[in-house]
Formats: sequence, C-alpha cells, structure tokens
Amino acid sequence: MRRPLGSCGLCGSWLIILLLFFGESITAQDNRGVLSQPPQAALLPLIENAPEIVSRAAVVLDAATGTLLYAKNPYDEIPPASLTKLMTMHLVQNEINAGRADLDETVSITPESWAINQPRGSSLMFLGPGQTCTLRDIMLGLAVCSGNDAAIAAALACAPTVDDFVSMMNSEALRLGFTVTRFTEPSGISEHNITCAAEFAYLCRYYLAMHPQALEMFHSVREFSWPRPENVAPNFRDDPHTITQYNRNNLLRTYPGVDGMKTGYIDESGYNIALTAERNGTRFIAVILGAPTGRSGERIRDDDGRRLLDWAFANFKTVYPEIGKLKETRLWKGKEKTVHFKLAQPDPLAAGAAFTSGNTAFIAPAGSAAFTAPANRAQSLWVSYEFTDPLIAPLPADYPAGSLIISDEQSELYRVQLLTDKVYERGNIFRRIWDSLRLLFYRPAAFQKTI
Repeated sequence: MRRPLGSCGLCGSWLIILLLFFGESITAQDNRGVLSQPPQAALLPLIENAPEIVSRAAVVLDAATGTLLYAKNPYDEIPPASLTKLMTMHLVQNEINAGRADLDETVSITPESWAINQPRGSSLMFLGPGQTCTLRDIMLGLAVCSGNDAAIAAALACAPTVDDFVSMMNSEALRLGFTVTRFTEPSGISEHNITCAAEFAYLCRYYLAMHPQALEMFHSVREFSWPRPENVAPNFRDDPHTITQYNRNNLLRTYPGVDGMKTGYIDESGYNIALTAERNGTRFIAVILGAPTGRSGERIRDDDGRRLLDWAFANFKTVYPEIGKLKETRLWKGKEKTVHFKLAQPDPLAAGAAFTSGNTAFIAPAGSAAFTAPANRAQSLWVSYEFTDPLIAPLPADYPAGSLIISDEQSELYRVQLLTDKVYERGNIFRRIWDSLRLLFYRPAAFQKTI
C-alpha cells in the first residue's frame, strides 16, 4: 500500500513546447553547466500555455530546484548592460567571504572612479575627490544607483587594476561553465560585454545560493543617498550636496514579492532586467533581455516581468516533501542483507550551498526531494519506490539502483534516482551459494511501494 507524505513544507518566439524537444536542446549544451533541470512531464501542459512577451529573450527558473519553466531565445547573445554589476557584486562578496575584504572597510576613491571621469551616459553614484567611502556604500551604489563609478571603485577594491578585475570576472564565468558570457569592463556600459538569458539566469541562481543575504542588504533597498555629511571633507559638511536616488527596479515598489535583483540599459541591448520574487516559500528567477529601446521600452520590460511572474505564481509551486527514512531493499550474495540508499543530487548548486535566508528558501538542501509541482497539485502526495531487483553484491558506492517517485491521484509528479550509500561487498562463499540457490526460485518485484 502507499502512504501519504508528511507536510509539503514551505508551502525569437519559442516557449518550452515539449520536454523531449527542449530537454534535448538544453542537454546538448549542458556541458556549459547551465539549466541542468528540464521540467518534469507533469509541468508540460502549464508550460505550453506560457504567455507571450515582447522582449527578445527570457528565462524563468524555480530558484529552489533550478527547474526551467520558460525560455525564449535563451542562448541569444545580448549585452547585459548594467546587469553586469551582478557579477561585479558577486566577486566583491567572494572576497568578503574569503576574508580578504570587509563591508565596513574604507575604500580608496581614486580619480579613475570619480563620477566626472566615467563615460558619457553613465549612471552614477557620484563619487568624487575628497570623499571617504566604505565597501558597503559602494555595494549600495551598485545595487540601488547602478553607479558605473561604483563599479570602478569595487573593481579597484578587489584587484590592482580594472583589467585585473575583468580577468577575474571572465575566469569566474568560465568556472561556472559559461561559453556565451564574457566581460570587458565591470559596469556594463560597453556593448562588448555579452551574455544570454540562460547563462545569466544560472548566474542569478548561483548568486542567491552563495550570497543569500544580498537581497535584503542591497537589492531590495529602495533608495540611497550620497554623499552624506560624514563622507565629505569637514568644510563641506554643512552642504555635502547629497543626492537621493531610487532603485531602478520599478517592480520592487509595484509587484508583491519582488525583492531583487538588477536592471540595465544601453542602446545596443535595449532594456534588461534580472528579477526574483518570493511568495509562500516559492521563489522564481526571471531574466528578461532586449526589451525595445525608446520611451516605451522600460514599460514593456516591466510588463513582461509582471506577465511572467503572474504566470509562474499562478501555475507552479515549490514542494519540500517530508520523505522520512528512505526504504531499504534486499541485497543478495553480500556481507549485508539490505541496501541503504541516498537521493541523487541532480542539482549541482544544492550540495553545500547556503540555501536559506530567514524563512525564505533559495536552493533546496542537498539530499532533499524538493521539486516544482503544478500549483493545484501540491497537496495530497504519496511516495513510492522502484528498485533494480534483484540487487546482487558487490555494489559500488553511488550505484543507481532505483527511483523514489512522488505522485498524486492524477499521475507521477517527480522522480529522483536512488544511489547506494556506500560500497557493498560480496559475502562469504556460503552466503553466495545459499543466495544463488534461493534466486533460482525468486520472483523479482518490478515495482515496490512504501507501506
């Protein structure tokens, strides 16, 4: 018989049309290390009814599971514009995590990072001569003001030269398996910075996994004032010419659940946005690239973001089932009589990642059976097992020997591979002879369910 699961926990113009078609196209490029989780079959009817958007390219992921829910021209090469600053911020936070930098340390404001020395058309934090500034201020200048001057200051806080920092950016992109994404400078003003929606969505998910505190500390901050009196020389403190700027992510103020991440615009790309939003334990990441230039472009970009998030929240939910102890099965001709299992980890980010911030899940913990389900099928669930039967020793560790299956009354929702938890050695000669005789009369059970 089957038993109910415990609580479900915290509770260019293509779409993903068929799992086989799109799964194969993604798998063929999967050596890049991105979008490793094609959708389960139960999600396909919902995915086929995804909305149409105007922007040139987009990808939507379940942030916790990595499941790909939407893709339009996911590998089109497009300049990220100021989305580039997410990679800059990621590297700064890597330096902090490694103990080589501190948010409250004072950063040198060299002429190279002064606002007056930035390219024409730059968005600015308004760094200038004589100012004192912490690395925390620089990060807020990047996240809220999208300051190109802040990007230069951040680069020089982490590397001897801007070119050295750009080398760090490209090395990190290669380490993450990207083959499209590349950088020539840290602010995004250059059209020679290149990314695609697929790779940038993966970068956003990786960023959240590694720096879960960044949303609250930087990306959800709605306004930032600079310079403050304490940042300027004493003779200017009575009138420091403070400028208050507002976060360019309009959806922070208008869409419930949005708490990040970054916007960008240059003429060569149009309007871009990397969005994340969380409601009731489900978090989505949406990367939208190439909304039209011109007066309506920003509105179109934001409308596309709302449309995709509305659709995602209406149709999908992250489920964190309480599986309990995994079922064991019989081992033949071994030193031990039973085999114990662990869940395969199909998501490379989950293992060892920091996956929570407060009560908000970003990445499902290693060893969990978290999955993306249709929103209306995430209530009454059952778990069952399929095993390779008979299992005969010796068996190596991590040997795929079955599947754990989560279903509801309608059909299977999710399947994850079961791996042996250790090496299982052969038994002595008497055990092997005895089990060989018993196997002559054994009738394998092709399918076993929980009791």
